[in-house]
Amino acid sequence: MTLSALVGFSSATNSALAVPLVTVADVTPLVGLLTLCLTGVLLSSATASGRVREFFADNGVLMLVGAVMVAAILGIYLFFTADQAVAERWLNQYGLVALFLILILEGAMLLYFAPSEILVPTGVTLIADSLNDWGTIAAVILVAVVGATIGQYALFLLAKRGGREYLLEKRWFRVDESTLDRFDGWFQKWGRVIVPVSNALLFTRGMLTVPAGFAEMRDWEFVVLSAIGTLIFQSWLTVATLYLTKSGYLGFL
Repeated sequence: MTLSALVGFSSATNSALAVPLVTVADVTPLVGLLTLCLTGVLLSSATASGRVREFFADNGVLMLVGAVMVAAILGIYLFFTADQAVAERWLNQYGLVALFLILILEGAMLLYFAPSEILVPTGVTLIADSLNDWGTIAAVILVAVVGATIGQYALFLLAKRGGREYLLEKRWFRVDESTLDRFDGWFQKWGRVIVPVSNALLFTRGMLTVPAGFAEMRDWEFVVLSAIGTLIFQSWLTVATLYLTKSGYLGFL
């Protein structure tokens, strides 16, 4: 095969691959919207009766988490195999959408495949144009707070409507009874103030969501306190990330 033929074959191959890549990028918002709609359906009917609804109550959340994991793996694969221009376009167009969807799972304590503490630092370093791109950094924090609060509120409603035994019976609820007793003790000892405090600290995020639901805390009060704690957490985490990056400790990001 001649050199010109090789060049022509390479160009044709790249053109053929470009179409599916562009297609994947273009349908991402639609997939995200459908995912949110599916989440709403599953959560709204999770405590209702009926064989179909019971199936989704038992398995729907796991199916949703599995779908997001597959999408995340596919996205990472395409990100590293596509050219830099395509990767940057995906980050600019869909980075905040992806972060929003992942934070919903994090808020609902369903994020089994990645520590929540790395989500916003990774988002800041990848999505922002620079460490001084304050508008994008603020957008990352805002998206994280809204997404995590939605996830926590969904879990709060399930705890409030379904009760303790309902959650303990579900395979997707990864908290055992003894740990849940400890969380209940925290809430009974400290009251509502423990919701924002726990959300603002490492490794305790979301742990008081379920006890707050069991205590039938008012919806608006939980949302406000949960959002305040998450805002504090994501803000100090972002400040720490910016400081460590500027100091050279996170130069690999």
